[in-house]
Amino acid sequence: MSVSTELDRGRAAYGQRQWQSALSDLSSAAQTDELSADDLVRLATSAVMMGRISEGIDILARAHEQCLAAGDLAGAARAAGWIGLQLMNAGRPAEGSGWLARADGLADQMSTAPELHGLPIVGAALGALYGGDPGRAASQFAAVVEVGDARRDHDLSALGRLGRGQALVMLDDVATGLALLDEAMVAVTAGEVSPIPSGIVYCAVIGVCHLASDVQRAYEWTLALDRWCRSQPDLVSFNGQCQMHRAALFQLHGAWDEALTAAHAAQELFARGDHMAGFGAYYQQGEVQRLRGQFEQADASYVAANRSGFDPQPGLALLRLAQGQVTAARSLIDRASAEADPATRRLMLPAQVEIALAAGDVPAARAAADELSAAADRRAMPLLLARAAQALADVHLAEDAPAEADRSARTALELWRELEAPFEEACCRILHGRACRALGDEETALMQFDVARGILSELGAIPALRELGALTGEAQSSPLTARENEVLRLVAAGMTNRAIAGELYLSEKTVARHLSNIFTKLDLPSRSAATAYAYEHRLVGPAAPVASAH
Repeated sequence: MSVSTELDRGRAAYGQRQWQSALSDLSSAAQTDELSADDLVRLATSAVMMGRISEGIDILARAHEQCLAAGDLAGAARAAGWIGLQLMNAGRPAEGSGWLARADGLADQMSTAPELHGLPIVGAALGALYGGDPGRAASQFAAVVEVGDARRDHDLSALGRLGRGQALVMLDDVATGLALLDEAMVAVTAGEVSPIPSGIVYCAVIGVCHLASDVQRAYEWTLALDRWCRSQPDLVSFNGQCQMHRAALFQLHGAWDEALTAAHAAQELFARGDHMAGFGAYYQQGEVQRLRGQFEQADASYVAANRSGFDPQPGLALLRLAQGQVTAARSLIDRASAEADPATRRLMLPAQVEIALAAGDVPAARAAADELSAAADRRAMPLLLARAAQALADVHLAEDAPAEADRSARTALELWRELEAPFEEACCRILHGRACRALGDEETALMQFDVARGILSELGAIPALRELGALTGEAQSSPLTARENEVLRLVAAGMTNRAIAGELYLSEKTVARHLSNIFTKLDLPSRSAATAYAYEHRLVGPAAPVASAH
């Protein structure tokens, strides 16, 4: 195959976002002939999109040197700027700052190209944003927007609006910040922004939506990101972050198995080069494991999340609370909350309420609940309103104000139902039941407890089921659903998945899913262990109860 043919194929693949083919063909062409600076940029972009960040940076450095040799200072400055941003994103800030300074110096020599100063400003603004100075970052990103808009540089404009929006959300100006994020996303979805900035904007916007408790925006943009990733089958960079965001939404909506599947996919893509997916991939896995009572696994997941450079809160603090380590839990959540920006602090307030109540510090819980309520009143986001109402219900009960607790619990319950968040719905039903019991309405209390028990059993939320059992004075019921109990009974009887499927009129795939759920909920490693469990709990034999499928 001729060099020109390989080059043409590589350019065509690049245009169609077939990153593996573009990388292969452009690399082959580069072995026998010197690529132009533009083709080197295409090759570097393909490498980055495949998760091969260091390779992409090296190729960009070649493009930079080639531009310098040809006297193309504008091309050299732009390549240097993108190298700097990639290095900073890869956790190499010293090298990144050096390249950004080089880009700035080259731009100074060209009064006719002021937009080239935009990338160094982005680097400085990112340093301020993640260095605890969102106010300075907001001003710097505003300058980036100005430069990008003036020169019709869509990449710069999108990055500037993204960064300014992030900074304003961190400064608690949520409405303005989210509006800027929407503007950035419009440019991305319209195809005006090049591939790497597009991925950066997609993933960062969704993260900020979660930070701002805007579930609907997060859901809409996650769907858009998923479509963008699926249109590029070879994509590694940003794809792991997409799976990470999917895991968060699955968890909220009670699809915990699917959340774990998405978290595992994010971990695989993280290992292949999507380095920004690491924290969320392991944190979301830890959250599901904690709620299911798999405390050792959750601890390991939070440790893995911490290795990415982020504090795994409030999950780790809530894990310590579930393990009975109240003092450690309080130390963790109080420290993290004190160090957080306003938006991140809001995410930690529900955990602060729960942990303070467990420690017997009702005034501290009241202060955190009031702060959360004030934030919810300013924003009226359904998720934030639900969290605030739930926290107030818990505090009202501790203050021996059951009528107020009942009103707050019913408000939270309705909001969580609208958000389709079953675990939180179950928790609020328990709060409602406790308030009804305190008001002397035992019948309603037992009804709420019974509905909550069904939801928690379906989810496999074993710690919450134990707490409910202690509250009702009942022995802990099996965490399995009726159908899962039936599958377990047939496994213990020695039947294969195919035979069970025939017996229960199910597909083998459904039987396998039920069996996987059984292993997870009961923390069992194998069919033989499941059989032993079934005999130990009298699910087989003459005394075995008859389960009704549902």
